[in-house]
Amino acid sequence: MLRFPAALEILEADFWIQYNELGGINDGEVGGGSGNALYTKAIQVLDEDMAVYIHDNTDDEITHHNFLNAYLVSQGADPANLDSFRTLMGSTATGVNTALIGKRLTNLTQLTLDTSWWTRYRDDNHNPDLDPAFTFPQAVPSLAIGEHTAIPRTDADTKHKAFLQAIANTAGFHFPTIEQGGNSLYPSLAQRASSVEVLRILISIGPTETMHFQTWSDKAGNAPPVSAVDPVTGVSVTFPDLNSPPFGGELFQTNLIMPEPCPFLSRSLPIVSIIRPTKTEGVANGALTFLTDMGLFKGQSGAFFAYMQGLANDADAAVRVC
Repeated sequence: MLRFPAALEILEADFWIQYNELGGINDGEVGGGSGNALYTKAIQVLDEDMAVYIHDNTDDEITHHNFLNAYLVSQGADPANLDSFRTLMGSTATGVNTALIGKRLTNLTQLTLDTSWWTRYRDDNHNPDLDPAFTFPQAVPSLAIGEHTAIPRTDADTKHKAFLQAIANTAGFHFPTIEQGGNSLYPSLAQRASSVEVLRILISIGPTETMHFQTWSDKAGNAPPVSAVDPVTGVSVTFPDLNSPPFGGELFQTNLIMPEPCPFLSRSLPIVSIIRPTKTEGVANGALTFLTDMGLFKGQSGAFFAYMQGLANDADAAVRVC
């Protein structure tokens, strides 16, 4: 079961490394790039410490997959290995690690983001585990339409001020969109663990994803309102003022970053502040579908999807034995 989250952590580390090369801190812990001053400045509009946060999130994900794979090997199991799928181009803008151009696992330039997590964690009447058919409103509706880049693809993308801020804002919303997934994945998988030690691993790594999610959800709220059109694809994006009509109110207010209580297990019980969703049925395949629909793997091979599908199926087939 741990091989699936190990593979996801490898994928997470891959795209966080791309972010760190361009807008983080390149040092002995996380190196390889030299930074892109214009992109870094746009990212820092969301928070002046964004570079530190990007660096530390990157370091965390690297340690997660290193530990999970080492643990698998220590137990006589095969580790997750995605090295043969490092074939995607990635950015060629100033600041990237040129040795990794064409050797990425993930694609940050064609994202379609579901930002409904924003209202899901502010809604005290609905829980996706109890209301699977309920549609939570999007925080940034235009991010859910078309394909958007979260990093400058080339230096040309940094020459349009509004578009560059839109790229930075897209990254700002991509960060929590990803981390809220891990936030739910680990407690959902933990319900399938028979080994107390595996359970301990899952419930020890999972809360760090929650810490990432809350940090990034706070920073996303600082994304300045801006509209821009991608000069390459013609796709438009609008980041609204979430504190003003037609947004605003408790579902959108930017400083409401604590999870609102909601129904849990049964509507006969009082509402409670929780992580949601946490249902375990099909969670691994659900996570893989979520990331695929996001566009994170655009350009990947059929062999990549077959490998990941196999890991997801194995994780979902795990049965807790008491």
